[in-house]
Order: sequence, then structure tokens, then C-alpha cells
Amino acid sequence: MVKNRHPIPLIGFAPPEATPLPGLEVVTFADLAARARAGSVDLSAPQRPEFHLLLAVTRGTLQHSVDFTAYQVAAGSVLWVRPGQVQQFGDLTEADGVLALFQASSVDPATAAAARLDDPFGRAVASAADPGTVALQRALAHLAAEFTDAGGLPVDFRRDVLRNLLAVVAVRVAALCAQPVSAADTTFVRFRALVERDFARTRQVADYAVALGYSARTLSRATQAAAGVGAKEFIDRRVTLEAKRLLAHADLPAASIATRLGFADPTNFAKFFQHRTGLPPGTFRASVR
Repeated sequence: MVKNRHPIPLIGFAPPEATPLPGLEVVTFADLAARARAGSVDLSAPQRPEFHLLLAVTRGTLQHSVDFTAYQVAAGSVLWVRPGQVQQFGDLTEADGVLALFQASSVDPATAAAARLDDPFGRAVASAADPGTVALQRALAHLAAEFTDAGGLPVDFRRDVLRNLLAVVAVRVAALCAQPVSAADTTFVRFRALVERDFARTRQVADYAVALGYSARTLSRATQAAAGVGAKEFIDRRVTLEAKRLLAHADLPAASIATRLGFADPTNFAKFFQHRTGLPPGTFRASVR
């Protein structure tokens, strides 16, 4: 993992040496905890990975926080952390399991698109009771075994094996956790991707409508059908989430956060945030620290 300068520490993907698939690493919880101790890394500190993490729990209960939600992930369940989400590890000695870290680019583009790996709004946990979670755990165990033991395969063949197994894992976790969006909902999918890119630049539905070639009414209808809220509400929720992340985890003054999120006036940001959350920015920051 490589840290970059950012208000919330960004964790870039650093592949292990001599790995046949550079965008993939699989480790046990125990190995990760030992590595953190050896490097004096505080896993409980907030961090923002630029890659996917799948944490498959096989024993005990994993404590893990993702974007202000504290999860207790029981044995047999899987937690999915998406790129850009703010996470904090709990005590890894309380659980055993396997952690798969991967970049979406390691999955073939057609599979990644079909699995909607770029969807940041799906649920985080596939519980042991969910149909399909056993198969996901089995696929992750197979991926871990092949990552650890090449079985004498040449590097090129091993790369193909890992890529194909990762595709199986991606499809299975997406089937369990991704936001259910019909393949016909291309309007919403395009809008969602553009909001993720531009929410700090504009909060106006009309700007997104012009950029995508739709009417504002069409965007709102598509978003309401797919996400259960209108287009404006969808944008505002994304801005609010980012504001919460920065207030909770970054040492930036509220005025700087306002500028970063595209507010010309800190007062307008404060009014927006209080309207959305019921708390002024400073009060929210104090409550979560």
C-alpha cells in the first residue's frame, strides 16, 4: 500500500513483487496484521483505498467501519469496500479470513461493466445467510489458494487462471451486493458516473442534462426509477457524503472544505450541510471525533 498526500490518506495499490497479475493481492487477516505491526502502520486510522477490498470472514467477527457505518461481519460473510470509500480496520485478531485486494483493471472490461464494479452505492455486506454467499466464499478461497500456490504453472498460464478466478469473484459479489440496475437503465448509469466525477464542480441537474444530452426531466425520471430519489436529491446526497468524510477525517477548516466541494461561500456550505444533516459542520465534526 502506498500513501499519497490528500486530506484523507489515499492508499494506492502496490502489487507484491513477481506477482503474475499486478492488480491483485490476496492475504490472510493474520498476515495483514503482522505486516502492519512490522511497519508500524495504524490500520484503525481512516484511509481511502483506490482499489477494491473483499474481506471474507471464516472465524470470529470482523469489526470494520466504512463511511460512518460500523459493521460487525460474522463468519461466513463478506464485506466489500469500494474505491474511494473511507474505511477503518478493527482488531484483526478477533477474526480469521482472507482479504482480496484488486483493481478493476485486473478484471476484463466486459466483466467489470456487467458486474458494475464502478457502483459506489451498493450494499457493503453479503451475509452468511444470503443465497450465493457460500459460493462467493468458495470462489475467494479458490482465488487465495491459486494466488499462494502456482502449482507449477508457467507465469502466463497462472496469470490467466487468476484473472478468470477474479472475474468469477467479481460477478458473484456484484450479484449479491451491487445496486440493482437494469441493463436498460443506461441513462441513470451514465448520470451516476458523471455525478461521481463532477459533484464537486456542479450540483445543478441542468448541467448534467446538457453534458449527457438529456432533458432534466428525463434524468430525474431515470434516477427516480433506478435509485428511488430524484436527480437533485441524488447529487446532494453525494455532496453530503463527501462533506461528512472530509469533516470527520480531514484536518481542513470548514471554509476549505466548502471550496473543495464547489461552494463559493462558506456560509452557503454551512446552510446546505445543516439542512441535509440537521447539524452545523462544526457540530458534526465534534460529534464524530
